[in-house]
Amino acid sequence: MTANEATPDTRARRSAAACAATRTLHRSPLHIPLTERFSALAAAAPGIVGADEASDVYGDGVVATLEERVARLLGKEAAVFFPTGTMAQQVALRCWAGRTGNATVALHPRAHPELHEGDAFTAVSGLRTVHPTDEPRLPTADEVRDFPEPFGALMLELPLRDAGFVLPTWQELEAVVEAAREREAVVHIDGARLWECTPHFGRPLTEIAGLADTVYVSFYKSLEGLSGAALAGPHTLVEEARVWLHRYGGRLFQQFPTAVSALLGLERVLPRLPDYVAHARVVAQALHEGFTAAGVAWSRVHPQRPHTHQLQVWLPYASDVLEEAALGQAEETKTFLFGRWFADGPPGLSVTEVTVTEEGLGWTADDVREAVAEFVRRLPR
Repeated sequence: MTANEATPDTRARRSAAACAATRTLHRSPLHIPLTERFSALAAAAPGIVGADEASDVYGDGVVATLEERVARLLGKEAAVFFPTGTMAQQVALRCWAGRTGNATVALHPRAHPELHEGDAFTAVSGLRTVHPTDEPRLPTADEVRDFPEPFGALMLELPLRDAGFVLPTWQELEAVVEAAREREAVVHIDGARLWECTPHFGRPLTEIAGLADTVYVSFYKSLEGLSGAALAGPHTLVEEARVWLHRYGGRLFQQFPTAVSALLGLERVLPRLPDYVAHARVVAQALHEGFTAAGVAWSRVHPQRPHTHQLQVWLPYASDVLEEAALGQAEETKTFLFGRWFADGPPGLSVTEVTVTEEGLGWTADDVREAVAEFVRRLPR
């Protein structure tokens, strides 16, 4: 997704409109006042950690508790907490490069490290990347099996966010992992949003993560934590990763607010994700129906049946036109339907991402269609 920059004025308007909205499909933590977030975390902490539990120091205490919880959830021997997923994945793949003797990583060209991390794999960690496919989906088993040069690791982003939060079928995922094994490559899952993949696959987290040698998960993208990530895998690799965590500057003195917020997400948000996914499918259908009924010449809701609780909406207008319509609707009606729009693809085509969480569960299909009609009314005809 092209990262066209919004002006400071647009960002301020969007933030103010989101904070003031009385109806939204998803209320981002970024739009909750700072003091309210502090208070909520402090109020919830006694239910997550012991009242007299000591604070963490360099990764012990509540951070170690979080690591043990993640390892159990993913069915891995061990896990290590990282301040960022960017760091976690660099460390994981450079550790694997040392073990396999091959620093080449096969991944999708729209995977997060390729689009959003400033070429960190190459510039910082000495890794080289190759692309088995450039189709807007994960690679197939044949594309992995027949790729013309060797690679040490196959990295699979589940779901592939910039292609529309898309996932393969379970059978396709098994096949692509087997193809990598045939090539004696390790498999690493970029699971920043892995938590919400279980409804699509119809499998528990342990079984999904069990296909890979290592898995990275995020605590803020779906679980509404403050920040942070974890890398899970074999005990020996995790212990090596701890060494590199220190070398990369990620061994922080104290991290208890982040760790508590992550545990809170695992306790309260994780069990709700299947409900969000189910309702995202209702919302997606209603969005499609709403644009059709409003007479928009062309629109695309992608995927038509979302694989997770997130999806894309594409419209044939410039991004600034769509931004103004969305902001006008939010400011005047207090209904925040769409957030930021991005220019992507051919000129005049723009895309936005839609996320359905707790606030969205209260929307009926009729509510969505009515909001779409109000949004379209603000577009030039």
